[in-house]
Amino acid sequence: MTQKGMHVCLMNDSFPPVIDGVANCVQNYADIIERELGYALVCTPDYPNVTDNYVYPVLRYPSFDLTKAFGYRAGMPFDRKTISMLEQWPSDVIHAHCPIMSMVMARTLRELIHKPIVLTYHSKFEVDIQQDISSPAIQEQATRAILANIESADAVWTVSEGASRSLRALGYRGEYLVMPNGVDLPLGAASPEAVRGVNERLNLSPDMPVFLFIGRLMWYKGIRQILDAIRLLKTDVRPFRMLFVGDGQEKDEIVQYAKNTGIDDCVTFLPAISDREELRAYYSRGDLFLFPSEYDTNGLVVHEAAACATASVTLTGSCAAEGVIDGQNGLTVDATPESLARACKQMLANPQYMREMGDHAQKELYLSWEDSVRRAYTEYERVCRDYSERRYPPRNGKSDRFFRTVSKLYKSSKSDKTK
Repeated sequence: MTQKGMHVCLMNDSFPPVIDGVANCVQNYADIIERELGYALVCTPDYPNVTDNYVYPVLRYPSFDLTKAFGYRAGMPFDRKTISMLEQWPSDVIHAHCPIMSMVMARTLRELIHKPIVLTYHSKFEVDIQQDISSPAIQEQATRAILANIESADAVWTVSEGASRSLRALGYRGEYLVMPNGVDLPLGAASPEAVRGVNERLNLSPDMPVFLFIGRLMWYKGIRQILDAIRLLKTDVRPFRMLFVGDGQEKDEIVQYAKNTGIDDCVTFLPAISDREELRAYYSRGDLFLFPSEYDTNGLVVHEAAACATASVTLTGSCAAEGVIDGQNGLTVDATPESLARACKQMLANPQYMREMGDHAQKELYLSWEDSVRRAYTEYERVCRDYSERRYPPRNGKSDRFFRTVSKLYKSSKSDKTK
């Protein structure tokens, strides 16, 4: 460790220009560590024509295009040049945010520099495997590979209790720590001028009720339930507008579904917004945030909406509903369009109640990224102490022996070049 603070190497399979919850998390970790606590380096797959203008260095390594199949580029974690550059950076701790390619690179680096790995488990990978892989045999192999990477970490964190249940469902039986993510939006609604700007851009009257969804446009986010609920509402209540902000592989299908069900006149689709202040204006303009997702392990957008005093509707028992008290700081519903439509109708009939729930959400659900990352940084210090005192068990599995062999090959190659 240095006198000014630790050097933290952050690894993830997604990072801007990709916009998703985990990429946002890594950005905030890196920014707060670099500005307030120590030194950060982000290591992530390369994207064409990307420019990195951050207060911390970003090391991009070669990748190949899998965006049509999975929405991301896949990194090549054994790239010699990248490994060599990582080896030269004085990491105190390696923090991987994905148990796939990022952990492969992290495990290789650990064998070379002998520093601990922290892994944060963000996503329901058991669901991803079932959705993306049709062969049961390959599903089993993929599960084993991911599980081996998770089990190899010196410390495992999850972002919620729901994520912990997903971790157990995948087969992990070790210890873990719940480390909630924060929100990078400041506490409080956007300025009246910014909200008026949203109204002007979308030709909305100030008193038009607005339901809002922000995130990747994928069916597994509960979007079909939202659209079917809007169809039920349209014939039964006063005029309103449903806003979707985001992109995704299935956006075209979702837009077409809205047209086919005859609700495209009250539904507006907007592209993903990277500017956080502009996004804050949309959160503030929304009267109720709709997030009936069973997939998400954290529901970061629910907390972003809360920062702007906008309450959310989530599914009962979902990860996104953690902390939501039904009827106090949000609403929880069953996973049916009818249940969601009833909740929305209730809120349209009582806008004052909806505003009061938003106020409670702001007071009770908000956690800043600064507080979240400071807590994580304190935990880094403990992990480093335990690692230096050899309190973590030795790694002697087949995959561990593989990575030791890989590291020896790297060392041998470097030795040959110096002769």
